[in-house]
Amino acid sequence: MRVVVITSLCALLISCSKEESAPGNTGVYMLLDTSGTYAEELTKAEQIIRFTLSRLDATDSFAVARIDTGSFSEKDIVAKASFDDRPSAVNRQKRLFAQQVDEFVENAEPSSYTDITGGLLQAVEFLNEKGTGNKTILIFSDLKEDLEEGYIRDIDIELQGFEVVALNVTKLRSDNIDPREYLDRLKEWQSRVEKTGGQWRVINDLDGLEGLL
Repeated sequence: MRVVVITSLCALLISCSKEESAPGNTGVYMLLDTSGTYAEELTKAEQIIRFTLSRLDATDSFAVARIDTGSFSEKDIVAKASFDDRPSAVNRQKRLFAQQVDEFVENAEPSSYTDITGGLLQAVEFLNEKGTGNKTILIFSDLKEDLEEGYIRDIDIELQGFEVVALNVTKLRSDNIDPREYLDRLKEWQSRVEKTGGQWRVINDLDGLEGLL
């Protein structure tokens, strides 16, 4: 009995030690759809980015990337930062980040294709490398994936421990004709995220961003 008690206490102490050592910082990766007319929505995306910056703090990480023809690439990252633990340095980093995003929005060219899956893969890789305790992927898109011929994206993405939030999922012209297309698109992405353990949310009313992070 004594051995069992000691073993249980050791297991409890190890468990507590792991919980205490788990990082409490946050990592956010935001994907921006720039295909077709959706590029005109980027001013809304910029508001979300500024809101996110205001919520992040020392030791947090943030990256913004465009969804392009082939988005599994660092070349599509518009701005990224791992914030310092000094408040003055964090403020400088945030100002530079906002400036880089502003320049991108002003000069963004519409992409021919929409590789959302590739962008998700890049987001997972980035946040895993940062090792943040909380991992959030924001997708600013109508969620209509359009791949160039030859690109293979029929793969599962490991999203255990990630929250994926779809933002401003605008309805396409075809959705107005047949709303089932819009609903099916949302269900498909929700299924893909939750299949590998991720959490899924949709926020279309940008006034409801208070509960985002």
